[in-house]
Amino acid sequence: MTATVRPRGPAAPVGFSPAQRRIALAAPRPAAGLTSEWRLVDGLRTHTRRAADPGTGAPPVVLVHGLAVSHRYLTPLALALAPTHPVYVPDLPGFGLSEHPPGAYDVGRHADHLAAWLAAYGLPPACVLGHSFGAEVAAALAARRPDLVRALVLAGPTSDPAARSRRGLVGRFLVDVLREAKWQAPILLRDVWDARPPRVLATLSHSVRNAIEADAARVAAPTLVVTGARDPLAPAAWRDGLARVVPRARTAVVPGAAHNVATTAPAQVAAQVRDLLSSS
Repeated sequence: MTATVRPRGPAAPVGFSPAQRRIALAAPRPAAGLTSEWRLVDGLRTHTRRAADPGTGAPPVVLVHGLAVSHRYLTPLALALAPTHPVYVPDLPGFGLSEHPPGAYDVGRHADHLAAWLAAYGLPPACVLGHSFGAEVAAALAARRPDLVRALVLAGPTSDPAARSRRGLVGRFLVDVLREAKWQAPILLRDVWDARPPRVLATLSHSVRNAIEADAARVAAPTLVVTGARDPLAPAAWRDGLARVVPRARTAVVPGAAHNVATTAPAQVAAQVRDLLSSS
């Protein structure tokens, strides 16, 4: 049975000061306790932004970014979780500061790379949070490698079958642009520049051909499906329908937030991650 939870904390999404934007764009330089490192994973030099282990004994949290973006826009959530959890934010192949493979990976290949990345770090079973396209990758990882995933968070998951086409997804994205906080623009533009538009478009095609619900039905880990109340890419009917497919799922909605709920409401999402882990 799925329970809907109203996250604690302020109802409205928060802004990002110029100093906070500089932290998000700082990599590979250290900033606010976050550092960068590269490891060779399946032959690709893979970048990870990480926070130090706070020494609480809590399980690690791995944040998986969405389409066209990178670790940068997940920096607010990484900082919100860092006081209690070791936090890792890898850049998927072809995005952020990771090496570009010859072609754009589909969901399954990204999930395989993420499994190899986890093995390279030797992490214990982790809480894996995927946002948007990253939720598709996280669900595929949890379905294929349940031994690696202690808990799963699907934040603003794509792609809703009601708009499962390039045209449908782009149309919803354009609606979302009008609802998002404008301070995100410099971060998102930098990410698109790093990935390059052809890779973004190819990955979009992979996303709309992927049935996340098929992977979700095979997830054994306790799962949270969280969205912003104003998210046009993951509306309420899709959020709740996807949660019903997962054997052990709950839902949460953040009032005032749109699609980039992990960026604009990091305190609320971090509180829900902690609740999920404390109750599982």
